[in-house]
Amino acid sequence: MQLNIFEAVPYQAHSETSRGAAQAIAGKAKSLRELVFEALTVKPMTDEQIATCLNLNPSTARPRRVELQRAGRIREHSRALTSSGRSAVVWSVA
Repeated sequence: MQLNIFEAVPYQAHSETSRGAAQAIAGKAKSLRELVFEALTVKPMTDEQIATCLNLNPSTARPRRVELQRAGRIREHSRALTSSGRSAVVWSVA
């Protein structure tokens, strides 16, 4: 059976913590995913910028961005430096 990311929140099967986090956010994931998507319709951003812009924990924002990427709704746009000076992907709407 194939996982539909819009029906369930993925988690790391080997981790009870990951499974618990997925269950805790299951009802909110769709709306958070749409918040991330809407932010990217305004301007392309890195994961760090998405989390900051939406005032989300990076551990909440990044998985929603990954879901959008896997669904083909967003794509790599360019690269930029993070606040720590590391190179990061800038994401934009596909």
